[in-house]
Amino acid sequence: MHNQIVRSMVCVGIGSLSILSNSNVSAQEKSNKPNIVWIMSDDHTANTISSYKMRFAEVLKTPNIDRLANEGALLNNCFVTNSICTPSRATIMTGQYGHKTGVHTLWDDLDPKQETVATLLQKNGYVTAIIGKWHLHTQPQGFDYYSVLPGQGLYFDPVFKESDTTWTTGKKGRKYTGYVTDVITDLSLKWMKGRDSEEPFFLMLHHKAPHGLWEYAPRHKHLFENIEIPEPESLYEDKSHRSDGSKFFGRDMLNLSQRMHDGKRDIEYPTGKLDISGMNDKQRIHAAYQKYLKDYLRVVSAIDENVGRVLNYLDESGLSENTIVVYTSDQGMFLGEHSYYDKRWIYDESLKMPFLIRNPKEIKAGTQCEDIITNLDFAELILDYAGIDSPSEMQGRSFRANLCGKTPEEWPQSMYYHYWMHFQPSGVPAHLGVRTKNHKLIFYYGEGLGLNGTTSDWKTPVGWELYDLKADPLELNNLYNNPSYQSIIVELKQELIKLQKKYQLDLNKYPALQSALNTNLNIN
Repeated sequence: MHNQIVRSMVCVGIGSLSILSNSNVSAQEKSNKPNIVWIMSDDHTANTISSYKMRFAEVLKTPNIDRLANEGALLNNCFVTNSICTPSRATIMTGQYGHKTGVHTLWDDLDPKQETVATLLQKNGYVTAIIGKWHLHTQPQGFDYYSVLPGQGLYFDPVFKESDTTWTTGKKGRKYTGYVTDVITDLSLKWMKGRDSEEPFFLMLHHKAPHGLWEYAPRHKHLFENIEIPEPESLYEDKSHRSDGSKFFGRDMLNLSQRMHDGKRDIEYPTGKLDISGMNDKQRIHAAYQKYLKDYLRVVSAIDENVGRVLNYLDESGLSENTIVVYTSDQGMFLGEHSYYDKRWIYDESLKMPFLIRNPKEIKAGTQCEDIITNLDFAELILDYAGIDSPSEMQGRSFRANLCGKTPEEWPQSMYYHYWMHFQPSGVPAHLGVRTKNHKLIFYYGEGLGLNGTTSDWKTPVGWELYDLKADPLELNNLYNNPSYQSIIVELKQELIKLQKKYQLDLNKYPALQSALNTNLNIN
């Protein structure tokens, strides 16, 4: 068992939490436990949260999400371990890598017998609920109440599978009228108002937005209408510097322009057709980018409004002081960088997760945390705040002390990434890598290893890439073959092996991957 008592004591003089690991929770102990509201969106990049002060900060203001940073903390180096929805969500729930949970790809199910942060909180005196996107296929466990979208769900008049009905794997459920971001918030507020007020509560409020195809609320139809959205430096990137493992692949803006023109499955693109008649490739990319970004930013605007509704309720009901509020996403997202849309890649726009947290009793307002944190660590942070020991099976660690400005001396200086879903229609080859504060090493191993949802006959080239993130933060110069960086490459390959062992990746289960690594490491 991890020693939560020691970690909790790091933030001294800020209120005490009972350290419990059984269900016999007294009224006094319950009163000392904080409520936790976990707000998570889908595919929301830190780029479009104005408190991150990145390239959209002047175009889009997110004052309500920004409150969490202004009144709490913001993580500047928070990363996903596999940038695709289902595996990331499984890791957030379990505190384990996909090779441990069995959730490698979008097609894998979370085992309903798996211990999760929700089951542990429920056993230890919390009233629990999840409302919104679930996307782990099996019936949610550990929740006293759930109302979840089937699959991706709909932006308008969404259907929800709810805990008072029989669980099915289809898309049927209870239909609600309205825009999905508003509806999810409505249901969440209703649940909080109707809960047992004597019990501490844990609410996972999971927005579908801003997942594609970026259908905005009618009230935002004219937002950004007469504005030219600034383009990223890498929108028209020449990828000749890349390895053969990556440079010919991916979902790019030229492809999106055609999709916006043609529609999807013989249906017009949901926010209207993009006319690209007579345009050359550069003009098509420019036009698709402008439409994509305006749709995306409009969808984000509705999220921010609804975060404001939740924060206002907590203030008005007197709950703010004893409620921890988190805002995050299941991964990052490309908004034209490298001419990509979608996620999946290890490049930073996809790898980086937004994470903002407010805990009035403990976190100093305006805190900026620079430590490397991953979604592997989220479950253990929540359990730490709730005063519950983390199971030894969890592979992350609580970063509660980090949020108090007291980073443990042995805190990790690197993170391991693994995208397994070698699926030809997505255009993104399977790859793995290691990221430190200053460097990133990537290995494209070129096949799907027979996993669910991978394309067995799609073989892509093997390739290595190295980026100096301090000199080249936009990752526009692959340095793998640069003689000056060979010693760094050896160090990073050694770190890669070390992290695979640390996180118990059994390569014997993946012989093709083991062979590819053995053939291409070359560090003897």
